[in-house]
Amino acid sequence: QSKGKKPLFVQLVLDNIWSLYEAVMKRDKEKIEKIVTSLGLRIGARESRHADPKVHLNAICSQWLPVSDAVLSMVCNKIPSPLDITAERVEKLMCVGARTFDSLPPETRELKSAFMKCSSEETAPVIVFVSKMFPVDAKALPQNKPR
Repeated sequence: QSKGKKPLFVQLVLDNIWSLYEAVMKRDKEKIEKIVTSLGLRIGARESRHADPKVHLNAICSQWLPVSDAVLSMVCNKIPSPLDITAERVEKLMCVGARTFDSLPPETRELKSAFMKCSSEETAPVIVFVSKMFPVDAKALPQNKPR
């Protein structure tokens, strides 16, 4: 960078995205056609002729860089395998609030071993864990509300 060189990420990724964006916003048909053919994309005539260039840009990017594929591959590459989870972590996931693992019913505690095995056998229980986290102001929590 000190000698005026661009970082590799900029050269390989960002420059291509910026050139596509610039070509679509300036409606440079030759450059857009060259990019679309080099990427092997099929853009419908409806999107190409649309008055809003963002529609055309969205049509190109959704085929070239589909978000669903990127998110799925990132999840597969970055989230650790359930087989690598520790017993303590399983207990924390199975307990809600201030409850301890030992206070759970025996049937629920038996699920811990099935949770850690991740077995796909017919007799294995099906375990689904749903988690939704979102920020909340501390004043809005039930224990902090005035009575």
